[in-house]
Amino acid sequence: MYFQMIYDKSLAQASYFIGCQKAGVAAVIDAKRDVDTYLDIAKQQNMTITHLFETHIHADFLTGTRELTQLTGASMYLSDEGGSDWQYQFPHKGLKNGDVVMLGNLKFEVLHTPGHTPESISFLLTDTPASEEPVMIFTGDFVFVGDIGRPDLLEKAAGLKGTMDAGAKQMYQSIQRFHQLPDHIQVWPGHGAGSACGKALGAVPSSTVGYEKIRNWAFRFQADEAGFTNFLLEGQPEPPYYFAMMKHLNKVDRPLLTEVPQPKALSYTQLKEAIDKGVTVVDTRNKATFAQGFIPGSLNIQNNNSLNTWAGWMLKYDQPFILIAEEEQLDDIVRKLMRIGLDHVMGYVPGVEMWTENGGKLSTVQNINLEAFKEMRLGQDTQVVDLRGATEYASGHIEGADHVFVGTLQNNIDKVNREGKVLIHCQGGDRASLGYSVLAKHGFNNIYNYSPGMNEWVKEGLPVVTGTDVTA
Repeated sequence: MYFQMIYDKSLAQASYFIGCQKAGVAAVIDAKRDVDTYLDIAKQQNMTITHLFETHIHADFLTGTRELTQLTGASMYLSDEGGSDWQYQFPHKGLKNGDVVMLGNLKFEVLHTPGHTPESISFLLTDTPASEEPVMIFTGDFVFVGDIGRPDLLEKAAGLKGTMDAGAKQMYQSIQRFHQLPDHIQVWPGHGAGSACGKALGAVPSSTVGYEKIRNWAFRFQADEAGFTNFLLEGQPEPPYYFAMMKHLNKVDRPLLTEVPQPKALSYTQLKEAIDKGVTVVDTRNKATFAQGFIPGSLNIQNNNSLNTWAGWMLKYDQPFILIAEEEQLDDIVRKLMRIGLDHVMGYVPGVEMWTENGGKLSTVQNINLEAFKEMRLGQDTQVVDLRGATEYASGHIEGADHVFVGTLQNNIDKVNREGKVLIHCQGGDRASLGYSVLAKHGFNNIYNYSPGMNEWVKEGLPVVTGTDVTA
């Protein structure tokens, strides 16, 4: 057996390439959309990709299963569990609980493990020449290392009322079945630390059934369904806006993208005309460089592991956008965007020099230090806005600070004062830079960014208050 984990740090998402070396055939589980990675592995291992599996209809990324089918002719094996509302709407080989699929000498047994979603399935893998016992389970968003999949995404992100509580109860039952599996089985989940598909995912890439029984919080509630569901639902992070779109696109037939796009370089005239027409400019430079000078109206979505998450919060799927990006980073950025279906890149410019060389003016970020923040926040006409998540805010915030999560800021502009001074902060500066750019785009010129944020505030031993008075 050949086995390789492919891990996308930007989405904390794992996919798997599994091959039978004797038969020369391979399968991919939960493929990401830039599928050249799997084609390269198959070529290196002299294998043919013949089987494609998905654990469920994903909400956090756009899968590459259909792209791989078009490129390789491989068959798609997808869940037919969950009822009529949870069926893939394109041709595939349907899987039910207990089904067995052979890949050469490798046996994949299907387990229906609902909770995160109604159609969720896991795959038990047996390497039949070596053993009659299964050795691995691919759990998707069912069981993570130290955590389990959240059941509230369908309701919070996709607006499907009543699914949250039902999913939590289903998850409780699925966990009982997982508990019956042999301790030696390796657990290979669909996500690691940093994913919004859970609240306490571990950074270790894999685990075992036995280890999860000891370590995972979900197994502390073996005889307490109410305690389990309450703990599971509380404190989950905000699901990005784009999750609803991913859930839709992964379910229906859609246009395929079988190559990584190559955006064209724009001239100044093209850039200026696009901006004049209202096209969004996404500045992917780091926050310090952005603060020194940015094209008015541009959004600072930095090229780091959170780029696609914030792009999914901020950009609209039916509207084009322009990138400000260094040429050597362009391929990485485009891959991150295409993994969540943001394909409408009109073009790119490598920096802001073209803008200034043609007479364009730059805006700058009004950054302030701790002493200035402490003094300014006491002003009568000053508003402090905490841009962190609701759980972060509730666990400890600066007294008097209002809460507006940066992901929802564009829809809650009315909660920010246009009169007087507005001091914004987050935990360490990245979200505050994005928030500053959002407010500047909406015409605010009274914004001051306390970039060191709560990291510095707490480090200095300054007081915080707890509470759940969250405004957005």
